[in-house]
Amino acid sequence: MQKGIIGKKLGMTQLFDENGKVIPVTIVEAGPCVVVQKKTEESDGYCAVQLGFGDVSAKKVTKPAKGHFEKANVAPKKTLREFRFDDISALSVGDIIKADAFAAGDHVDVVGFSKGKGYAGTIKRFNGHRLRESHGTGPVARHAGSNGSCSTPSRVFKGKKLPGHLGTERVTVQNLTVVKIDPENNLIAIKGAVPGAKGSVVTLSDSVKA
Repeated sequence: MQKGIIGKKLGMTQLFDENGKVIPVTIVEAGPCVVVQKKTEESDGYCAVQLGFGDVSAKKVTKPAKGHFEKANVAPKKTLREFRFDDISALSVGDIIKADAFAAGDHVDVVGFSKGKGYAGTIKRFNGHRLRESHGTGPVARHAGSNGSCSTPSRVFKGKKLPGHLGTERVTVQNLTVVKIDPENNLIAIKGAVPGAKGSVVTLSDSVKA
């Protein structure tokens, strides 16, 4: 059966395998998640389940969301994510999914939002190089250089790499390995780094490559 869960990135540490080799891992607090909605081929044109993660006060939920949770007869949740599965017959609205849905050795795809880095120049944002700091460059060694022209085409082409907002993008890291599970505390240790800052929401699902 296909698996998916919502979690919170807690940070990175390291574990040791049976040979004493260091394994860098990211600790994710995965679940518990509740099934809020099921989508089927008949009603929606595709099969999926909507999971909810993290408790939130009913006063902080909008009226449409409140009705959505009441229809499912579940407590309001802070985060909702949808997972497309080929077969959802084994799941029902109200079911609880915990970290023990995964096991050590599983391969997962992790989705999160990268760290926001604010307004950045072309060197940091696109790995551009500096201008020559010989005669005549002036105090603009890290600028983007000449932009557009006075003759043809007399405009800036779409897609020109210019300064702007960097980070806070949806990032998927594929085919990471689950190293260890702590079902009592709903913790999953994943080999390597996953996108996002500490405390940010991530989703784990079966790897499409494995």
